[in-house]
Amino acid sequence: MIEIKNIEKSFADKKVLKDVSFTFEKGKTNLVIGQSGSGKTVLLKCLLGLHVPEGGIINFDGADIVGKSNKNLKYLRKQIGMVFQGGALFDSMNVEENVLFPLQMFSTMSKEEMLQRANFCLQRVNLENVNHLFPSEISGGMKKRVAIARAIVLNPRYLFCDEPNSGLDPYTAILIDNLLQEITHEYGMTTVINTHDMNSVMEIGEKVLFIREGKNVWEGTKSDIITSENQYLQDFVFSSELFKTIKRFHK
Repeated sequence: MIEIKNIEKSFADKKVLKDVSFTFEKGKTNLVIGQSGSGKTVLLKCLLGLHVPEGGIINFDGADIVGKSNKNLKYLRKQIGMVFQGGALFDSMNVEENVLFPLQMFSTMSKEEMLQRANFCLQRVNLENVNHLFPSEISGGMKKRVAIARAIVLNPRYLFCDEPNSGLDPYTAILIDNLLQEITHEYGMTTVINTHDMNSVMEIGEKVLFIREGKNVWEGTKSDIITSENQYLQDFVFSSELFKTIKRFHK
């Protein structure tokens, strides 16, 4: 579980996060939604320790990380998996080498154990016989699955995903959503996903935080979204004809 309380973050004279509080629950897909510029990415970077908020608390299972040195955060970062927006695979490394990279950096496993773990994670994301292919030789959806395999190879307690469906077709996006939810439940991770994809929200939004202009103005589940009367949320979610139709159907 990750609990944030009264987070404040500014850049120069601009306050980006304003008194944000929320609890990201263990074993659930916790989604952060909001318009571009709302503060989602800044919040994610605060959770990762890349930005230091001016005020507030960020508790990882009871341990406050705000203001901690990189040395003190090193142990925590070993327990974090990250799926970047573009996958962020190393182009010069093949699939197997990409997944092995965190193990080589942070584990004390033997070479054989590392290979076994990497192959297990690739199989878990339904990728086989691609170990020696390079990122340029696989599809966008496969790249995202390799990125997920790499993110879970150290068996993290916390998984962060920044726009994991960016650039994917709707069918592949659903596959990635379902995979993230499956591994979250399977490994009991605290998963935090930044997204603007409302299809993802309605598919796997077990707990949802809506940020507007740096403030958390609503929280709930994907089911709560349909019946919520929060006008800011309504304007954001039901701006498309598809979701307007969904809203009318549930009335």
